[in-house]
Amino acid sequence: MLTLLLPARRYFAGQGLSPAVAKALGRAATSDTEAGELAQLRRPFRLRPVGQWPSAALMERRLKPGGDVQPFQWLRADPVWLQPDLTTARLMAWGNLGLTAEDAEALMAPLKPLFGDFGYVFEAREAEAWSVQCPRETRLPSFPHPLAALGDDAFPYLPEGPDARRWRSLMGEAQVLMHQHPVNAERARRSLPPANSLWFWGEGGLPDQIEGPEGHVATADPELAAYAQAAGAAVSDRVDATKPGLIDLRAERRWAVIDDLLALAMASMAQGAFAQLRLDFADGHRVSLERNQRWRFWKPAFKGFA
Repeated sequence: MLTLLLPARRYFAGQGLSPAVAKALGRAATSDTEAGELAQLRRPFRLRPVGQWPSAALMERRLKPGGDVQPFQWLRADPVWLQPDLTTARLMAWGNLGLTAEDAEALMAPLKPLFGDFGYVFEAREAEAWSVQCPRETRLPSFPHPLAALGDDAFPYLPEGPDARRWRSLMGEAQVLMHQHPVNAERARRSLPPANSLWFWGEGGLPDQIEGPEGHVATADPELAAYAQAAGAAVSDRVDATKPGLIDLRAERRWAVIDDLLALAMASMAQGAFAQLRLDFADGHRVSLERNQRWRFWKPAFKGFA
């Protein structure tokens, strides 16, 4: 099977389809499942233990293939922009603040002792990808993925319970230090949003087992790449619609690009390269194309995205 991960259908409204693709989509099988970018990201994978999504540990293993990841618990603590409101604060930006490596190093300098006091190792893997290494026995609460909270009131997403008190305290102390930091003073002078908080997510150790797409996975998303690699797939940013696997096109907004890839993929499927071609949209809509659907000649062509 070849799967294409696509943005919500609304982004393609009014864009034309080629006759061959419109005919194939009209004959295809459709279904609907959970909407949202996070649900879409997780659909291709099955983990054991069920219900755990230890993204931090998997990304750590991908970044450091020879590193000692197994004995620890891992957590991401990425810099984000929280915008204060009248009674709350909204998560406005994650992963796209434009921090440099020098910015990250400067911002982390006063934060490292906070984590060090608890025996945690706090390091930057990239300018906006910060990691916390915790002892194996650390009891980590459940932290929400930033995609679940982006643009929303952040407070309902904060962890709760006795295991969460330490992390809420760490977040509060980090906010004070980051708010006062010269890096953010300079960003304000340049009319850039501040990196004024941390967002904890992706907690846990390496999973016992992970299954995912077979074949090649094309993506620039480090989280998706980490899951795919752990499941045994070959991962790169090279797009190949002639072989089974998965192609991450969630950032693409031009249907003409998708249309060309679909035409190539359908030709490959007709030649037996794979048995099914699936379009997985971020709004939860899925379209499945198979070779035997060519006999559904009575079905009208797909008229386009509303």
